[in-house]
Amino acid sequence: MRQAREAQNLEMHEVVDITKIRGDHLRALEEGNYEVFSAPVYIRGFVRSYATLLKLDTEKILEQLGQELADSGQIDPTLTPAPKSFLDVAMFQLSKFSRRMVLPVVGIGTVVLIVAGCCLLLKHTRNQDPTAGLGDGLYQFPPDSGETLPVPAVR
Repeated sequence: MRQAREAQNLEMHEVVDITKIRGDHLRALEEGNYEVFSAPVYIRGFVRSYATLLKLDTEKILEQLGQELADSGQIDPTLTPAPKSFLDVAMFQLSKFSRRMVLPVVGIGTVVLIVAGCCLLLKHTRNQDPTAGLGDGLYQFPPDSGETLPVPAVR
């Protein structure tokens, strides 16, 4: 890539300005020093951008890069996505909703839960005996008289 850049009379700072790739990364690509990069996907993206700028055969260069990465011990990233869990799928679907849509849905859901809770509580209290759990009354009739109430004592 360095030879192609020099053949087109491009300076490194010009390539940096055009591609927006840092200069140390471009130098590392030209030298084949892939240890600078945190992941092979960055290497592939930078090489694709750099090769496109230099008007080189991008597919051929990416194949060569894949071979170099395999030879250097770095893993060439696959394009197949990792299997997704139920939580990943649910969060992705929830991220599609806008805030304008989420707030009314949450509000309606809350109202439905409150109404359902009230209905269950009402049904539960209707089926109970209202005098269940009450003890003896506070006033007890004397056993010998059943017709009149006792007169309160004078103080």
